[in-house]
Amino acid sequence: MARFAADGFLRWDALVPVDLNEAVCRQMEEGIPRATAGRPLDKAWPDTPIAEVFRMPEIQGITRSLVGPDPLYDHHAVHTVDAGREQGQIWHADAIIDTRTHFDIQFFYFAHDTPREMGGTMFLPGSHYRRISESDIARYQNFLGQTPMVCEAGTVAVAHHGIWHCAQPNLTDAKRYMFKLRLNPTVKQCRLWNTTDLDDPEIGKILGTNHGWYGNEVRLEVVNRIKFWRFLTGNESFDVSYWLSRLENTPETELAAS
Repeated sequence: MARFAADGFLRWDALVPVDLNEAVCRQMEEGIPRATAGRPLDKAWPDTPIAEVFRMPEIQGITRSLVGPDPLYDHHAVHTVDAGREQGQIWHADAIIDTRTHFDIQFFYFAHDTPREMGGTMFLPGSHYRRISESDIARYQNFLGQTPMVCEAGTVAVAHHGIWHCAQPNLTDAKRYMFKLRLNPTVKQCRLWNTTDLDDPEIGKILGTNHGWYGNEVRLEVVNRIKFWRFLTGNESFDVSYWLSRLENTPETELAAS
């Protein structure tokens, strides 16, 4: 969870079994109809391969740890990059400026092998606290530390709704498919995961990660992560290297007259 707070996304390689991946690929080619936004996820796509993916215990565990039980379906899309497409997508964050501490998650599910030349999604680690309106960052081409999804079939990534990302060119002779799903929480996102290692000293080190692309402004990102970690844990005194405590030091005690 600390890594999610620092990076803004997590990935599980080859999580979905081969036969289910193949069934989902066929379903994506046929088309997956939109469900109704704001309804429980378990009401979407009954008795279909994609529904079976999101009923997997591993996927259920990921979902519950991040947005809790009974999440709401927001929307989904089958994203494709045509064979031989040499132009990548612009960098963007989905939707408009969103300043909530509560957060949605987005699943990025790759049902077939996606080598680098096939145009898997590119993520920018640590960008999810830089709140923007969709394509405000479209003028940028590359960032230090950007991370492409190069993966085997069945790989799943899950990201904070604010993550910066873009599709890449597809230089192969096959169309690239990716299933993307956004979910909303229905409970406060506080200690929803296994917290037995909550006092691990490695947490502070992870939250202090410098991804490089923001230069000296890493300090701003560490403060954002501390605030987020306090929200996730309910521990309002948590800090890393005194960064947030210093900003909160506003003494009100007046010296008595001598």
